[in-house]
Amino acid sequence: MNQGSSSQPHSDLGEPSEWVKRWAVQVPTAGGVLDVACGGGRHARFFAARGHPVEAVDRDPQHIAGLSMVTGVHALCADIENGPWPYPGRQFAAVVVTNYLHRPLLPRLLESVLPGGVLIYETFAVGNEAYGRPSNPDFLLKPGELRAVIGNDWQVLGYEHGPVETPKPAVIQRICALAPVR
Repeated sequence: MNQGSSSQPHSDLGEPSEWVKRWAVQVPTAGGVLDVACGGGRHARFFAARGHPVEAVDRDPQHIAGLSMVTGVHALCADIENGPWPYPGRQFAAVVVTNYLHRPLLPRLLESVLPGGVLIYETFAVGNEAYGRPSNPDFLLKPGELRAVIGNDWQVLGYEHGPVETPKPAVIQRICALAPVR
């Protein structure tokens, strides 16, 4: 279940995350991008406009309905928490995740990044309960959790954990990391 709910659902946010925009330059030119739990597709649209072929996946058909007409975006309605992984064996130049956390899926997301590709991840963290939803600790990253998940083989380009004011007050953890070249 997408636990990124807030007073303004992420699917309604039109502008890409500043974190995603900052690190988009790390995605190889024309490299494929996987936008996980894409909602309305703000990041799928952003990367498609930059010339990347994009796979956008979300379990809510209403969220992704508007992506069917976006050039360069293939939208897929799939329950990635309770159903099979819709991209078995596929890897992408970038995997982008914002406002979403399902811990059992984290290893699959890492496997989906090509060697030398980039993971751009940003979601809510412990402390967010002071600001509203999500407040359940099951859906809040612990300090340093994303760093621990990627391990020592990944090259961390950027990592932050702490309060933010925009797009709404929250506590966020985010990472941008390059997958190891095997």
